[in-house]
Amino acid sequence: MITFAFYFFAILITVLFLVTVMSSNVLYSMTALAAGMVLISGLFFMLGADFLGVVQLIVYVGAIMALYSFAMMFFDMSKEVKEKNGNEIAVFVLGGIIALMLVVIFVAPMIGHGVSALYPTGSNMTNPQAVGMVLFTKYLVPFEVAAIMLLVAMVAGIVLAGKKMDKSLSVIDTKDMVAEKERGEK
Repeated sequence: MITFAFYFFAILITVLFLVTVMSSNVLYSMTALAAGMVLISGLFFMLGADFLGVVQLIVYVGAIMALYSFAMMFFDMSKEVKEKNGNEIAVFVLGGIIALMLVVIFVAPMIGHGVSALYPTGSNMTNPQAVGMVLFTKYLVPFEVAAIMLLVAMVAGIVLAGKKMDKSLSVIDTKDMVAEKERGEK
């Protein structure tokens, strides 16, 4: 029964993520992405990792999808995006830094394999305690690198959203209010 459930979830997750990537409608893509993340939490629950399943639901489905929805309000999807790479050296350097960060993320757990022996997880620990112990000992460097990458992505999103705003909403509202007032006086 568990094997059937795993394959069922795996097929559904794959189909939903294909819809996410292939769909030209942002609403369909975001809905499929959220549904796929909910099903991933189902895989965690099947494996007995209840804490990770709940974290998957709260963080990814709740917070990240709310962030995506909020970010989509800033971008006009009807306009065609034109990329311009003004400084090719900066693009190359940033690409190299990101590649180095990814190497550190994937290599650090292999190098730090003996570190987990210094901080053994006892059998009397609960699942969240064991996850916290391993996360902040063996996987501390990848955790911190991921936090820095999220910070950079957040700042970049704010900068891009600020540049995309063509007109101030307060100016638009003021013009609309003046036009309504003039119509009301006539």
